[in-house]
Amino acid sequence: MRPRAPKVMTEAAQSYSFSRRAWLLGAGQAGLGALLIGRMGYLAIAQNEHYNLLAESNRVSMTMIPPRRGWIVDRHNQPIASNRTDFRVDVIPDRIEDKDRVLAHLRGLLGLSDEDLAQINAELEHAPGFRPVEIAENIDWERFAAVQVRQPELPGVAPTRGFARHYPAGPAVAHLIGYVGAATAEQYKKTRDPLYVTPGFKLGKDGLEKTMEPLLRGTAGAKRVEVTARGKLVKELATRPDVPGRTLRLTIDSGLQEYAARRIGTNSGSAVVFDCTNGEMLAMVSMPAYDPNTFSEGISQMEWKMLSEDDHVPLMNKVTQGLYPPGSTVKPMNGLALLAAGVGAEERVFCSGAMRVGNGVFHCHKRGGHGPLDLKNAIMQSCDIYFYEMVRRVGYDKIAPVARELGLGQKFDLPFSTQRYGTVPDSAWKQRKYKTDWKVADSLNASIGQGYVLSNPLQLAIMASRLASGRRLMPTLIRDPFKPQADLLPIDPEHFRIIREAMDGVVNHGGTGGAARMLVPGIAIAAKTGTAQVRRITMAERRSGVLKNGQLPFRLRDHALFVCFAPYDNPRYAAAVVLEHNGHTVRNLDTPMIGRDIMTYLFDHERAMKSLAEVEPTWGGDIATRMAAQRAAYRAAHAPAPPVVDDDDVPASNSPAVEAATDASNASAEATARDVAAGNGPARTGSPEPETDSERRADPLDRAVGPQR
Repeated sequence: MRPRAPKVMTEAAQSYSFSRRAWLLGAGQAGLGALLIGRMGYLAIAQNEHYNLLAESNRVSMTMIPPRRGWIVDRHNQPIASNRTDFRVDVIPDRIEDKDRVLAHLRGLLGLSDEDLAQINAELEHAPGFRPVEIAENIDWERFAAVQVRQPELPGVAPTRGFARHYPAGPAVAHLIGYVGAATAEQYKKTRDPLYVTPGFKLGKDGLEKTMEPLLRGTAGAKRVEVTARGKLVKELATRPDVPGRTLRLTIDSGLQEYAARRIGTNSGSAVVFDCTNGEMLAMVSMPAYDPNTFSEGISQMEWKMLSEDDHVPLMNKVTQGLYPPGSTVKPMNGLALLAAGVGAEERVFCSGAMRVGNGVFHCHKRGGHGPLDLKNAIMQSCDIYFYEMVRRVGYDKIAPVARELGLGQKFDLPFSTQRYGTVPDSAWKQRKYKTDWKVADSLNASIGQGYVLSNPLQLAIMASRLASGRRLMPTLIRDPFKPQADLLPIDPEHFRIIREAMDGVVNHGGTGGAARMLVPGIAIAAKTGTAQVRRITMAERRSGVLKNGQLPFRLRDHALFVCFAPYDNPRYAAAVVLEHNGHTVRNLDTPMIGRDIMTYLFDHERAMKSLAEVEPTWGGDIATRMAAQRAAYRAAHAPAPPVVDDDDVPASNSPAVEAATDASNASAEATARDVAAGNGPARTGSPEPETDSERRADPLDRAVGPQR
């Protein structure tokens, strides 16, 4: 094979090849230059503001200033929740370089105890790195200044001057107002709001503080300082002030609120008061309660455990979350329904003390019977047989619509996140829930406010206000001067007159509520007492004699209830008092005298305070004194456990203790429902109510200084 001849590169070809390479190289250089110029132009022009801000942030350190929360004031503009100046010191876990050295330094500057350091270390171990951990708050100026001047030596330490929430009435407003606390890691991750990780910022956790958060929060400010590359302060720059939240004005009378809380004493219970001319809520009290001031500052694990284990359930708002059989308090309302169904006010029923229906015998609370009674006297004496017979005649389906008209079983538009609405049963309801027909025994049990009937104290107070006014009053908690007048209820005014007259007789003419008689000249109170069975009574106990409340432990005693309005002849105020497991065991801690004194406060403040001063020392002192004694006793009985941080951040009203109490209440209601279905409901023994005021006086526990726990 002949070898290939070598290629001859001519001068022209060489010149062409060089020119092409030079062109390609030049084009590449030009393109790269264009890219660089474009990028430089983009950075210098389009991204100018962004990089200016980055450069500024290197030179200027900006700290957000938590906004001052709006005040919550009562109807007279007296503060219920306010702000006080707060000097505090926090640490940011991610910014601490030598934790032990920093904490040792802070211990000397702030006077921290071993217990304080143990709590701080526990919180630092559990807290997310971005979330500030409190070292001390509400400290004096000298200690605050000592930390502030040494801040360059203490990386991660953040001294802050701000405002802390303050509740002047403390536990008296806990379930009404709620409390504030630091944001959780979950809340920050959800919003990515830098305010949530700002030391000193707190948001609403429960009650009105939570539901009205958007109105109360305000807008954060910002503090700007110029610093060196190492973070050393050079000078302070202009500060953008915060914008405070708006003031929330309530219909509550703070003086009445605090008085009612104190007057409930050592009971587990609630009280609600309305202005029955317009539906404004004047007081909403649930006791016992926690102190929102300590909750806002952060309570210890020991205190949380103490509150959770208390059988009086201080973490529950009993006004909206408690459900109770209303007992005989519904008899005036049932009487109103009977009149509407055609029963004559003068028509009589003979009460022999028992009534046979089918194979069952249903008793009155007065075993010897009341004799012949008309409607008025049946309400005054709280006769069960009268209501058994009349409701059996007309059927409970004629009663239920009136009960709903007066507020039972209804939902009301109030700023609370947790409400339970109870039950007003009828034949259609039972068919839906249990797939069975309504029976005569169901009507008999419902006629005395037991069986399937359940209500909360708020609904009972609304029932009382509608009985007093004859209007469809709607409850209002936030002050609204333009609220229109409520419509009249579609019920004959003459029927209302008859029922009000009967309720006047309950207190002032020999009825079951004589202890509630007002001591204010010219003011008469109209009312209805009630008692609700909470335990199952066996047939053997029924035969041998039902045990008295004084013989039973706290959780098995009957509930005591009371609804009222005053003045009787021109109603202005209406109220409901519900005491869990009170059992009418202590006279000055029973519903009639509590209701009387709460109403007295509205007409004669000095007389009411004098009455309280006479009895409060026998209960162990005022609320703060009793709570301090309870904490001391619990601390003495339980060895202090290592502090543990609860990251769940459960609001008090949704705590496990409240859920357990709710479950127990539901279980009791279901047990009662089974008894009713088997023909062994509460009506078999009658409403377990003291017959007269003299019977209350004769109770063996009448002279006790407080209820047995």
